[in-house]
Amino acid sequence: MIHISQCVEVVYMDIAKRITELREEAGENRKEFSVHTGIPVRTLEDWEAGRRTPPEYIPRLIEYQMKYEKLVKEKG
Repeated sequence: MIHISQCVEVVYMDIAKRITELREEAGENRKEFSVHTGIPVRTLEDWEAGRRTPPEYIPRLIEYQMKYEKLVKEKG
């Protein structure tokens, strides 16, 4: 039987993985991504390492920000 804490841990790991993916898609290191998103470097490091858990909406907000910036750039 799977315990609820195992499910929660998997969800948190997926969130951390998604933040790392978004940073890599942006082609930025943690410092650059920190400046870009306004999220402290230490927080990004902790999230990516799984030491802390970001709220589940954070990856969506970052993704929206990146899509918006891309659209603005394309529109010139």
